[in-house]
Amino acid sequence: MARTARGFAALALAVALFGSSGCGYNTLVSEREAVESAWGEVQNQLQRRNDLVPNLVETVRGFAAQEENVLREVTEARSRVGGAATPSEAIEASNQLSNALSRLLVVVERYPELRSNQNFLRLQDELAGTENRLGVARKRYNDAVQRYNTTARRFPTNLVARVFGFEARDYFEAPESARGVPQVDFQRRP
Repeated sequence: MARTARGFAALALAVALFGSSGCGYNTLVSEREAVESAWGEVQNQLQRRNDLVPNLVETVRGFAAQEENVLREVTEARSRVGGAATPSEAIEASNQLSNALSRLLVVVERYPELRSNQNFLRLQDELAGTENRLGVARKRYNDAVQRYNTTARRFPTNLVARVFGFEARDYFEAPESARGVPQVDFQRRP
């Protein structure tokens, strides 16, 4: 009899915990959807940047054909972004593209006629605007991940998360190479 009472008490406690966190499942679903939505915006901005890269590469190629290695690195990095299947792969590929674009801008410093080309200047402005939008999208994604991960780890929602397989999400982190401030001077003469 005491065993039955203990079993019933344990069952009642479990029901109470899950009942009090009954909205926990719905909250987790909502937070996960917010992460997915924010990731969609990151992907949108990554695609926008990817769409600008070929025009930028061709403009630079017209002035600096001897810089083929850097241009190839940018093109290959762009392809990796387009072929990324998971957020982790997309983050890594995006970081590689950012590094390649930084090297491309260093090359541009050596060509004053390129720095004054209207098409290049327009593309550079569009790329800068896209990088700003991408930065905002990454921040919103990381904010959504933080809310989701916090919800999924907080008691008693963590019990619901474990039962229903809500996994922690990765943050979009900048690579070590992007954590310093790049020194680019377009006014310097070679």
